[in-house]
Amino acid sequence: MIANTFMYEPLKDIELDCKAAKRALAFYTAGMLDPLVFGDYPPEMRQYHGNELPRFTSEETKLLTQSLDFIGINHYTTLYAKDCIHSTCSSDGDRAIQGFVYLTGERHGVPIGERTGMRRFFIVPRGMEKIIEYVKERYNNMPMFVTENGYSPPEKEDEQEEDLVQDAKRIEFHKAYLAALARAIRNGADVRGYFIWSLMDNFEWVYGYNTRFGLYYVDRQTLRRTPKLSARWYANFLTNSGHNHVEDANPGSFKIKDAYFLD
Repeated sequence: MIANTFMYEPLKDIELDCKAAKRALAFYTAGMLDPLVFGDYPPEMRQYHGNELPRFTSEETKLLTQSLDFIGINHYTTLYAKDCIHSTCSSDGDRAIQGFVYLTGERHGVPIGERTGMRRFFIVPRGMEKIIEYVKERYNNMPMFVTENGYSPPEKEDEQEEDLVQDAKRIEFHKAYLAALARAIRNGADVRGYFIWSLMDNFEWVYGYNTRFGLYYVDRQTLRRTPKLSARWYANFLTNSGHNHVEDANPGSFKIKDAYFLD
């Protein structure tokens, strides 16, 4: 089972928003995973939806419980969460199906992280460590794979191929997110693998071909594929060659090369 996961942080350092962030995790992440691990929807969802949620029979619960071999985590970004139960919110958050939580990428007009080519995706590496820790604690450290993690740059007019293949920002993104993942692994998370989204530029749903996540540039006229700078960096990283290993930016730094986890 693969879950599309965001991490959530309180918009304000108050108890109501802290509870809202936890509620968002329960609705958006545990809402998918709890039935397949525990055989029922999260208590946080039952509290607000009650009998609106399906009730599993004892036989269904038996079939569902612990029916996963591993948990797949798609993770790109982190958002702020604001309580909408005891606070006034716009219509975007004032809905039971969303846990009465308003989600935003900005606080007082300041984005939570550097913007990317996706409207609600920001660069927030700490979110990777936090979401892995959340899944580890909630699901008794079931084996995990990071099945998607990647970066698309903001679109610019008149960009040429030579500009798109010099993607230093994508390298910075993956270095930072891999360092955060390594911290989670060193803290005991059973992460078995990590997959970059994506190998090459592709059709990104409603964003079409203009949003580019690939390590390889694709010429849409000829379909010729050209490795970007990030493809060469990642190849060196995986083979432990060169000097492109990730350094943790925090005190007590370490190198990811000392914590390889794809056994």
